[in-house]
Parts: sequence; structure tokens; C-alpha cells
Amino acid sequence: MFTGLIEALGEVAEVKPTPAGFRLRLTTTLAAEITPGDSLSVNGVCLTAVSCDAADIHADISPETARVSALGALRRGAVVNLERPLRADARLGGHFVQGHVDATGTIDDIRQDGDSYWVTIKYPALLAPYLVRKGSIAVNGISLTIAGLDDRRFDVQIIPYTWQHTNLHSAKPDDLVNIECDILGKYVVRVAELAGFSTKPVDR
Repeated sequence: MFTGLIEALGEVAEVKPTPAGFRLRLTTTLAAEITPGDSLSVNGVCLTAVSCDAADIHADISPETARVSALGALRRGAVVNLERPLRADARLGGHFVQGHVDATGTIDDIRQDGDSYWVTIKYPALLAPYLVRKGSIAVNGISLTIAGLDDRRFDVQIIPYTWQHTNLHSAKPDDLVNIECDILGKYVVRVAELAGFSTKPVDR
């Protein structure tokens, strides 16, 4: 379980194919604090550190994870958001993020507003029932608030600190991003479905 509050950035130092998918080697200041077997959120995807040293973390990506997330598009030199799991005795900021990506979206527009930035993201129709204005959303593992919403796009506003301390500062239109909807919304939708209510998006 994570909070969506990014601890550090990492750089993809190597993407190595394996018989079971591929292995990432990430260079990060968090490496010295990670041990093999630890969970780590990488751009919002919960991965397991398989080996590490003072500078690098190695993590395996399965074919399914590569298919349903944007990790399959990572290349050497890419910057990723990193977060260690929430400690039971820690303050809870952000919102509950599982590290289980629901779908990928595409950055549609980035525009500056004073010292902050607006980011518009296209999302697949299947996510529509889980998104609400002022609700929580995780984009590349970052806990954000939906400020604007229509049937195919949502807007988030990024404050200067988040812009500078996450990989959003290097984002550009058409980039793929990982999206995880709020777990509370998923349970509400499931209860509604079991009660016989339709939650399928309306085609327009």
C-alpha cells in the first residue's frame, strides 16, 4: 500500500529482456535503503526489488505488467517516480494507492497557470464510472485531485513542489501515463453492480 506522495526520482539505467519479460535497473538515491524482496512503486506500479546495491535497484517486469501499464514503454534514460510502501506508524498523506494500475492514459495538454500547471489526460471509457470531480486519482503514482472531468478527459492541477519533485516536469503531450482509480470508488461501483445498477459508460 502506498500514498501517492513521491519520495524520489529514479533513472532507468538498463532495460534487459528476460525469458519472463524484462528487468529494469534503476539508479536512485533510495537504492541504499532497499533490500531484496522489498516492494517499490515505480511510476505507480508495485514492483519487487530482486537485487540492489548502493546505487541501483533491479526489478522484474512481467509480460502482463508491461501490457497493462506504461512500464513496457520505458527506455534507458527515462525518469520514474519512486515511493516505498506506507509504514503502519506513519502519517497518511495523499490517498490509498495500491500500485495496481487500472489502465494507461495519454497526456493531452500541459499549460502553465502562474507557478502551477494544468495537465489534461485522456483516459479509456472503461474508467469513467470510477472518476468524480474533486476525487482522488493516481497518475504515474502521484496522488492528485481531479479538478475537471468529461467523458474522455480529466484535468489535474500540479503545484510547483509536485512539478519539480516528480517526473511530470519532463512530461509532454502524447506521453503514456499509468492511471489508478481510487479504491473507494471501485468498491462503490461493485456494490452498485451487485445491486443491479448499470455502471457501463454511455456511448456518445
